[in-house]
Amino acid sequence: MTHWYEGPLAAFDTETTGVDVEGDRIVSAALVVQDSAGGRMRVTRWLVNPGVPVPVGATEIHGLTDDHLQRNGRWPAPVVEEIARALAEQSAAGLPLVVMNAPFDLTLLDRELKRHRASSLAGYLENTPLCVLDPRVLDKHLDRYRKGRRTLTDLCELYGVVLDGAHDAAADAAASLELVRAVGRRFATRLERLTPAELHTLQAVWHAAQARGLQAWFTKSGTPETVDPAWPLRPELRAAA
Repeated sequence: MTHWYEGPLAAFDTETTGVDVEGDRIVSAALVVQDSAGGRMRVTRWLVNPGVPVPVGATEIHGLTDDHLQRNGRWPAPVVEEIARALAEQSAAGLPLVVMNAPFDLTLLDRELKRHRASSLAGYLENTPLCVLDPRVLDKHLDRYRKGRRTLTDLCELYGVVLDGAHDAAADAAASLELVRAVGRRFATRLERLTPAELHTLQAVWHAAQARGLQAWFTKSGTPETVDPAWPLRPELRAAA
């Protein structure tokens, strides 16, 4: 019997103009598909001219400049639709979608679809909703008392996953996919009897609990930051009355 973490998986990642899912934009994205552990990865890449300036701080992270994106990037509207259709295609084929820190990438994509297509991610997934595996949520639940950061770079180092070219969407997606496989193997006795669909449901509960714990810590330390418990997609902010 092949366990889910050895079977077919897809992975998605974006690079952006910043970290605000409501206002920032996608500048690059990648979808990686692998039919089985150790198999060839099929990679689809998108490069986007976001139509807004890319802050210097963002360029320092992913290396994508305004000039490069204006020369080589495509307009956002057709790109975000292609991405949404590609994710829907993988979902329809029954592949779990690996997304590191899913509420960021999936929410940002949803807002870009609203901005450029007057649509939503849910609109493209109404027949086959995504089944998401988030290595950050999984690791934080399964090894909850371990100290230290849980960025993609940190987790790859911990689990022995090669991350070649961090902050490139394709490299990050591929590493996230391998990371989920590594998490599955390390915690096989706790995960192998669960289906990806069951894990999707559980991760929503686990993330909410993790968010409440982090929110309590922020409150105790006097940090005015709020933590959204929604996973894998944040609800749209209500417009001011």
